[in-house]
Amino acid sequence: MNNLTNRYFLKLAFNGKDYHGWQLQENAITIQAVINDVLSKLLKEEINVTGCGRTDTGVHAKEFYAHFDTCKNFSNDEKKQLIYKLNNFLPENISIYEVINVKNNAHARFDAISRTYQYYICIKKNPFEKNFSYYIFGDIDIDLMNKGAKILFEYKDFTSFSKLHTQVKTNNCKILNAKWVKKEDKLIFTITADRFLRNMVRAIVGTMIDIGKKKISLEEFRKIIESKNRSDAGYSVPAKGLFLTKIEYPDEIYIN
Repeated sequence: MNNLTNRYFLKLAFNGKDYHGWQLQENAITIQAVINDVLSKLLKEEINVTGCGRTDTGVHAKEFYAHFDTCKNFSNDEKKQLIYKLNNFLPENISIYEVINVKNNAHARFDAISRTYQYYICIKKNPFEKNFSYYIFGDIDIDLMNKGAKILFEYKDFTSFSKLHTQVKTNNCKILNAKWVKKEDKLIFTITADRFLRNMVRAIVGTMIDIGKKKISLEEFRKIIESKNRSDAGYSVPAKGLFLTKIEYPDEIYIN
């Protein structure tokens, strides 16, 4: 990287309903591809943004970060203008909130300390939530599900909740927070970890629904984790109820 190159973080949000996830794919519309195209046109240079993670098809993000390199050095006013122009040219389902000065070695994915996801379940059919939550019918025991959430803290290897044949070196994750809350007709699961495996949150939620429906016991939930076998765990809940909501970074990556 030459000295004329500057690195910036984009802070953004997106509704993932109409996209095949974040990551560039041939013959599919992705968030990364759309942002690359608009940024490249606005800055009149080839821009390739790198995201903080690979969200799957249909998953949403209330907070997402991506970094990009440019030969330009934006003033504060120029950053505001860039945000304005980006939001004008991008589709309505992608919003840019900030353009942030970071050090040239800062990395949106690898420098993240933690990530937080939330999953939304509706227990009463709601036509206004159908694209952003998973509707389930019948009684469900949230207290039992929270006991299941506490069990997650006892383990590091979450192979049982990982998509098969992924190219990762380890399936170990450190769970920092995991809790269910009930708000009116919604059940909201919040989980924070240092990293997540592909499909991990949706598989955990599907298995916890089985706990809440009393299809499996807490002891059986332990055995599922310990088996390190995806086929032992519950189904993967739909992507539409999943939101990436928070990314934490170390202070030292930023330029004040």
